[in-house]
This record gives sequence, C-alpha cells and structure tokens, in this order.
Amino acid sequence: MRYGVLGPLAVWDAEGLPVKVPEAKVRALLANLLIHGGGPVPADRLIEDLWAGSPPGGSVNTLQTKVSQLRRVLGREQVVREPAGYRLLLADDVVDALRFQELAERARAHEEPAVRGDLFADALALWRGPAYADVAEPLSARGEIDRLEELRLTVLEDQAEVRLTLGEHLALAPELGELVARHPLRERLRMAQMRALYRAGRQGDALWSFQELRRRLAEELGVSPGPAVTALHEAVLRQEPHLAPPTVESLSCRTNLPAPLTSLIGRRKAVGQVRAWLSPDSRTRLVTLTGLGGVGKTRLATAAARDMTDRFPDGVWLVELAALDATSTPDDIAERVITTLGLCDTAASEPDLDDLVGWLCRAVAEKRLLILLDNCEHLIEPVAALAGAVLTAVPEGHLLVTSQEALGIPGERVHTVPPLALPEHTGPGAVARAGAVELFVERAAAAVPGFVLDADNAAAVSAICRRLDGIPLALELVAPRLRTLSPDELATRLDSRFTRPEVHARGLPARQRTLRAMLDWSWQLLTEDERTVLRRLSVHADGCTLPTAEAVCADRDLPTDRVPELLSRLVDRSLVVREAGRFRLLESVAAYCAERLADADETATLRTRFVRCHTELAEQQSALLRGPDQRRGLERLDAETVNLRRALDLAVAGDDAGHALRLVNALTWYWFLRGRLIEARRSLRAALAVRGGTVPDARLAARAWLTGMELRTSPTDAAPEPVGGDPAAGLGDPVLRARLRWFVGTGLTGHGHHREGRRLVEASLAGARSARDHWAEAAALVELAGHDPAQGASHAELGAALFHEVGDRWGQLRATRALALVAERDGDHTRTERLHQEGLLAAEELGLWTEVVEALTCLGRTALATGRSRRATELYERALSVSAERAHRRGEIRAETGLGLAARLRGDEETARRHLNRALAKSRSTDTAADTLDTAADTLDTAADILCTAADTADTPDTPPEPEPEPARPRRTGNRDAPPPGAVRSAP
Repeated sequence: MRYGVLGPLAVWDAEGLPVKVPEAKVRALLANLLIHGGGPVPADRLIEDLWAGSPPGGSVNTLQTKVSQLRRVLGREQVVREPAGYRLLLADDVVDALRFQELAERARAHEEPAVRGDLFADALALWRGPAYADVAEPLSARGEIDRLEELRLTVLEDQAEVRLTLGEHLALAPELGELVARHPLRERLRMAQMRALYRAGRQGDALWSFQELRRRLAEELGVSPGPAVTALHEAVLRQEPHLAPPTVESLSCRTNLPAPLTSLIGRRKAVGQVRAWLSPDSRTRLVTLTGLGGVGKTRLATAAARDMTDRFPDGVWLVELAALDATSTPDDIAERVITTLGLCDTAASEPDLDDLVGWLCRAVAEKRLLILLDNCEHLIEPVAALAGAVLTAVPEGHLLVTSQEALGIPGERVHTVPPLALPEHTGPGAVARAGAVELFVERAAAAVPGFVLDADNAAAVSAICRRLDGIPLALELVAPRLRTLSPDELATRLDSRFTRPEVHARGLPARQRTLRAMLDWSWQLLTEDERTVLRRLSVHADGCTLPTAEAVCADRDLPTDRVPELLSRLVDRSLVVREAGRFRLLESVAAYCAERLADADETATLRTRFVRCHTELAEQQSALLRGPDQRRGLERLDAETVNLRRALDLAVAGDDAGHALRLVNALTWYWFLRGRLIEARRSLRAALAVRGGTVPDARLAARAWLTGMELRTSPTDAAPEPVGGDPAAGLGDPVLRARLRWFVGTGLTGHGHHREGRRLVEASLAGARSARDHWAEAAALVELAGHDPAQGASHAELGAALFHEVGDRWGQLRATRALALVAERDGDHTRTERLHQEGLLAAEELGLWTEVVEALTCLGRTALATGRSRRATELYERALSVSAERAHRRGEIRAETGLGLAARLRGDEETARRHLNRALAKSRSTDTAADTLDTAADTLDTAADILCTAADTADTPDTPPEPEPEPARPRRTGNRDAPPPGAVRSAP
C-alpha cells in the first residue's frame, strides 16, 4: 500500500489504484497511525484523539472494531498490536510526506541549480491540497500539519531562490505575488519576490512590497523587518549591480551532458589528448573513440567534452543513437540531432523539410558547437554520411563519435580506448597506482564502506584486476561481490570460473570473452525473479521510470509490488543504473539482457507489453496537454520520447494497426506543441500504412491529423489542394471531431484557403458548443477573432476566458495575442504592451521559443509605435539572440528589420542600413527563399506607418533617452536527460 497525506487522506494499492477507506472514524484512525510514522500508539491515546475527550461507553471494544475495519481495507498484517499500542507497518517511501522530505533533501545537496530546481518541483508536485485535509480535526494532527506546512513553505522559498539563479524572474514574479498574499510576514519569501520584481523591471513594486512588509510587521507583531530584507531594500534603492538578472553567460552552459555519477579514473591522459585534438589550434574536427563494449568510451567522451563548453559558445551536445534501428537513414539521425539542439521548433516553418541533413547543415552553418554522437557501431554508414555533410558545411562544427568501429571518412582521428592500466608490480604502492585497481577500490569502498587497499589484500586485488583484463564494466560488476566474499575468495572464484570454457563466449576476442564471462557470472548469481526483471528491462530503449518498469516487468508470476525491491537489488549489484528517477541498463548489459530475453522466448511478449504500456502512457499524458497540467505532460512526454518512438516502430513492424494508430493520435498534439511536425507527418504516414485492424475511427482521426500536418509542412507555393468536404465526418467522438475540424481549418487558412478554412473552423465552433468542449470552442473563437473585425474583440475575450477556465497556458498565449492585436488596432498601446508581455511569460514558461520571438517582436513594434527606440532595440536584440540560437531564420529577419527601424527612429542611418541589409541577405540565403522574402517584405511594408506614428515622440541624438530598466532575458536552457522543448508556429 501507498499512503497520501499531502492533501485529503488517500490510499493506493500496489498497482496505483485508489483504495477506499470508509467511515470517518476509520479514516481518522489511519491518519493517527500515519502521523506517528509507523511507531506504536497506545490505545488510550487513540481513544482520546478519535473521540476528542468524550469516548463512548465500551470505548476499547469500539476502538477494536475500528481497527478491524481498517485491517479489512489494508490487510490484517498491516496493522499490528504490540504491548506499547497499535502500529502501522510502513516500508520506505510509501508515504508521500516522506517522499517529499527525501526529494527536498536531495535537492539541497545537489550542486547543479537546474537539477535542484527540478527536484524541488518534483517534491512540490506531491501536494494535492492542505496536509491531512479531511482528517485535520483531532488535536494530534495539528502539530504534524503545521510541521508539514512549514516544510512546504521552506521548499517553496528554496525553489524560488533557485529559479532566480536560473533567470526565471519573469515567470516567478506573479507566482510569488499570490504566495506572499497568503503568507505576508515571511521575510525570506518577501525577499525572493522583491528580487523577482526588480529583475523584471518593476523596481517600484519591489519597494512597495518592502513597505507593505514593514507595515504588517509593525501592526501585527510590533517589530521591524530583519537586517537581511532591510539590506535588500537598500540595495534596490541604490540599484546595486549584484541585483541584475543573470546574464546568458552566467547561466548553465548550453549542454545536455549528464552530470557524472562517479569519478572518471585512469583516463586523465586520454581526456587531455581528446581535448587537444578538438582545440582551436588543431585542424582535427572529427574524433572517433573506438573500443570494445564496456571499456568506457562514453564516459571518456563525456568527460572530455564537459570541460570544453567554453570553447563552443553554441553548445556541447550529446546525441544518443543506441535506440535507433540499424535501418535508420542519415535523415533519421539528423532529426535526432535537430531535436537535441532545440532546432525542431523552427524546422517546421522552413523549406526543404524532406532533406533534414541539408536543413541541419544550413541551420548550424555559422555555429561553433561540438556534437557527441554516442553508440554508432550499428549505424556506421548513415553516421558517416551525416558527419561528412556537417564537416563540409559547418566550418566551426566539431564531432566526437563513440563506436566499436571507425567511420572511415577523410579527416577522422581515431583513438582506440584501451582497458585500464594493470599493476606492473605486486607491492601495495605500485598496485594502487594502476588505473584498474584505483577503479576497483573506489567501487568496492562504495559497496563495502571502510574497504581499503592494504598489504594483506593487494595481491588479491591485483589478481582480480588482471583476471578481468582491466575492463571498467567488469570491474564495476564484480566489486559489489566483496559484500559476501573476501578479496582472496573473490580472486579464487574468478580464477576457477574463467579457466572453464564459456559457451556464450566462443568466437569473441579475448577481452570481449572476459566481459561476457563476467556478465554470465553476474547473471548466474541472481535469483530467478532478479533475472526476470533484468532481462525484461532491456526492452526499453531509453531507460524507464518505476511505474513503467512495474507495468512492463510484472505479470501473474511476478507481482507488481515486488518490482521496486528487485530493482533496488539490481542497482546495488551495478547491473542497473539509477539516475534522475530513471532506471537504465548500460549498453553492454542491455545487449546481454536482450539475448537472455530471447533465450527465455519472451521477446515478442515483452515488446507487445512495452507497446501497450507506452500507448496507454501517451494517451494519459495527452489528456493533460489541454489543461492546467500541460507543462507536466509536456515534460513527461519529453522524457519518454525515445521509448515512444520505439513503441511506434515496434507496432508498425508488428503490423499492430490498433496500437500504432492509437499512439500517433495520442502524440500528434504533443508533436504540434513541440514543433516536431515532420516527425508527426512521418509517424502518421507510417501508422496509416499498417493494414488491418478494426479501428475505423482511429484511422479516420489519423488521416485528419495528417491532413493538418501536411498543410503546415508544405511550402506556401506548393500547398496541397483545398480539403474537400469535412475531414472529420464520420467520427463518433464529437469532441475529437470538433478539434480536428479546427486543426485542419486553421491549416487551410495558413495556406491562403480562407473560405474553406473558415468554414471548417465555424463548424468546429458549432460542434464544440454542442459537445460542451470549452477547449475547442476557445480555439475556434480565437481563430475567428482574426477574421471578423466587427466581432474580433468579443471572440478573443470569450476565447481567452474559456482557455483560462480550462487552464491551458498555450491557449491563453494564443488568446492573449489575439487580444493584443485588437488593442493594437484600437490604438491602445498600453494594453497592447501588457498583453504581449503576458504572452511572453507564457511562452517562456512552456519553452515555446518561436512564440517567445513572436512576443518580443510584437513588443518591439509597440515600443517603436510609441517612440521608445532604446526599448525597441533591447527587445529586438533579445529576439535576434533567441532566433539565432534556435536557427529560426524568419525570426532573425524580423529582428534585424526591427533593429533597423529602431536605429532609423533615433537618427542612426548607418546602423539602420546595416541591419536592413542583413535582413535582406538572410532572406536570400536559403535555396527556396520565397517565403522568407515575403516575411522581410511584409515587415518592411509596416516601416513607414510605424515611423510616422512614432515621429513626434522619437528619440534623437540630442535628446537623452528615457530611463528604462534593462529587460530580463529569456532563460537559455540546456537539455540534460531528455530533448529540449520546441514551439508552435505563429499561425496554426
């Protein structure tokens, strides 16, 4: 059982299903036992608490009745009677309050701000409302409730400070306003709010917040603010430099390299050599690390790359290719790189989408970056083709490759990674200096605290390392055996075992046989249930969470509630790696376990289970993407991207039309929000190509989604023919029918088919209202607002209200922009700026970077119209920076044009000419430049109107510019465990 107290009291069984605890007194009894954390509670204390000092007659018997009722719900063995009282049996991590505290402690202990922020967010996500919300009356609960609430507020303060460090002040300022209103006397919370307001350019609001704190403290407590908040107030008054927002350079470097879980041993010289080859002074731009599985190629590559982020201002990126099928093409690999670099959000708005290698090369042509392509041995030909194209087209691009085989292309520098150095002599000092021994001793000390190398065990440790040929993975696998064996006993076991021929090792090179024998031995030492879980984990392409592991590994013979314990044992044996809440198999272990899965004749069964599990996961998370949990749903699907791709590939390969169509229908809106329109188009086509299956509605829905995607991914001059009829006709689900009509209709409108598009959007509006689907109603209204000047304002207002009601931040962003355009048309510049600023906050919160650019350019246009050339320049510079970072060519054109207009407004004709020429050059730098030329022309067409509007209020060289705070820059995020977020197009 699992228990939830961070909100109304809840109980879930091992499969995560809710367990009903009837009757208020039984729930109060359970709460009382939980409050005591599994410790004994005397019967008289329980009676006193349950009946608030007025126990009924025969209260002992009545209590026993309540205990019996609770046992029937939880299981008799869960509630134990002891001499000291009643006790609830609680295993580790089964109460959400304990999980909350554990996550908070892990966050505070971590050095990386971004990881701390994620852990704090995970901890706070466990709260479903006030602690013990429905059982808070007994006095015994009051102290625990107060304690948990204080912990929650402390974590909120910790999280706010981390988010300030990460530059998230724009989104944080309004959030803290609501929190401070509920807890006005918490000085640390108030300080975080003051910093966020100041960095967001709201110095007056920051000062007012301090004055409000001082007033409340004086009136309610008769005290003055403490020295820390007083010093912050004075710093705000003086506008001290240390209060400024963190610059892009001071934030986390643009990299997704994982933080090392353990130190890298014995590779110092190799790390230095790789860095030297990739240094600016070297002419080498492609380094390939080769070597047998388990030798540590990936660890060496990531260690070398980690300290080179200062050399590559456009990022150091790890692209994992192990999950790609051996039939993958160069375009498949290019798509993975595009996604990892965060360029996927703009790929959908550019031409030549069928040549992703070419698009990638153009997108990064001017960037200085290092791409680490990991685990390429099964993709030698397509990786070689991609590498050759990138090295030819990107002068400052560098590649670091790990593979068991070299690529064999010109300019490649190959470095074979050897096993770790073995001891040359038997003395303890000489043995300790060998890399293999150093690694073994470190891992042994982690498994057996207090283990050290000494004169008594040096010879045995040396023998162990020699027997294992210094292969890092083999050493890590065997080190935990010291929990039960002495070094001498372990050396004897290895010597005895490895002298026998191993059936599985025949035909392999000597050192590969050593690793294989080590894996065989580790396998044989496992229990049958441990083997079952380990081999079944290999079906995952990119690790898994605990719930996914339970769903895939458990069956009738292996109960779900046993999987966590078995996973824990496998982690202890170094066969499974746990990082950031996911369980992963190392490459060599995964390959071995896949063979064991086949030996058990479970491959087909597990693949089917894997596909079913991830289809259900996609459908569950898709349901969150149009509501208040949108961000959480996006992040979960981001983390599962590789596994979801594998599930679709398996469904297509297995002619499983039902699951293939369910998967793509569940994922299409996610792909749209993340801007992965090409992936969506390809995936929908693949699923629709699977014949068979009685899924007419799913097939019809997929065809409609595909129509909308093809409209969005076809160049304007090659637009598909207008859709005839109703693409969603015949669908049984009225909600889905309305949403698909809107999706296809907006796609038609974006290609100039206004009549057909509007007809479908109006049909969507009618259908949504009939089905009472507020989301589709809001989406249709916002779209129609731009096509009906008479009713545009009312449509936009109602759409915004409905999106706010359902809690969809993306929808609120779109509605806010529609309202801003209405305000702009009415000449209300103040409201226009406020609405675009709200849209900017929403876009940054969701990581929709093309929407960020759109909001910044709209704000820049408003600043120009009101004569604030300096403010416009700051906004357009930010838009240019984000556009260049994301390879968003159209955004660059708009930003350069805006910078030119701002320069002209302040009388700097030379700067204006330079920016406008750059805009024109960028519009011509693509093979099919019609769309981007139109973008530049449309932007320049507005120049005269803007300049005329602003003429009377323009800054001139003789007029000092108006004082304006430095605008906060959007956070530039790296991609650690999962791909970074994309964006939607400006017009759907």
